[in-house]
Amino acid sequence: MFVDYHTHHERCGHATGVLRDYVEQAIKVGLQQIGLSDHMPIIHLPKEKIYPGSAMELDELEEYVKEVLDLKAEYQNQIEIKLGLEGDYIEGYEEQIEKLLSPYPFDYIIGSVHFLGEWDHSDSRQMEGWRKKPISEIFAEYYQAVQRAAKSGLYDIVGHFDVIKKHGHAPEKDISPIIDETLQVIKASGMAMEVNTSGLFKVVKEVFPAPSIIQKAVDLEIPFTLGSDAHLPEHVHVGVEEGRKLLKEFGVQQIATFTERQRIMVSL
Repeated sequence: MFVDYHTHHERCGHATGVLRDYVEQAIKVGLQQIGLSDHMPIIHLPKEKIYPGSAMELDELEEYVKEVLDLKAEYQNQIEIKLGLEGDYIEGYEEQIEKLLSPYPFDYIIGSVHFLGEWDHSDSRQMEGWRKKPISEIFAEYYQAVQRAAKSGLYDIVGHFDVIKKHGHAPEKDISPIIDETLQVIKASGMAMEVNTSGLFKVVKEVFPAPSIIQKAVDLEIPFTLGSDAHLPEHVHVGVEEGRKLLKEFGVQQIATFTERQRIMVSL
């Protein structure tokens, strides 16, 4: 099964191309399923504190869903389109997130931790946050947030598990115990994890999560899906074959797909 479950589009403000462009590219490269998964609106910050181009506006969510469903019907004989969303986990906002997302017929929701409080650690415009405390402390806070996201029951897929390494930061001490603990929490939650290949093109030059973490997750029998995290139509499925190869090297034979929030395992 050839899939790409992580893509972004012009509504988020930092991607290029309309939804149709991504669908057309997915057909062009021979995918059987394409997941459209733009960023959930930011709900925990006042408008003046939201950096431009961070996510879709709150009033765009309904039209986003409608457009995906229209495309799903239009292209049903050419490709299977999945209605997805990358949903930020924000501690203390679990009820608000559930209330925002529950009315819509998503096939899956990716749970990602970009924010630690008001700080988006993944945003290159907010690098000053990295100078406020030890790197290992930031990493620990990040993985604790991932654990809370998994326990929340709000999400189906763990987004780019170790994206905290995105800018090349490395903790000063061994953090493998909290990584192992986080994987155990994900296992208990029943969530899948993605192999997100966008890291191949970042400073770190490796997939999210790192191969060593993938091996641990495979040993725990945590299921995986695949995503490019494309922000341009031509990036659909870019790097995903490397992710597929990596999973096969670790003995993975099936990947997770989703329909109406139900996981369906299919041949890799």
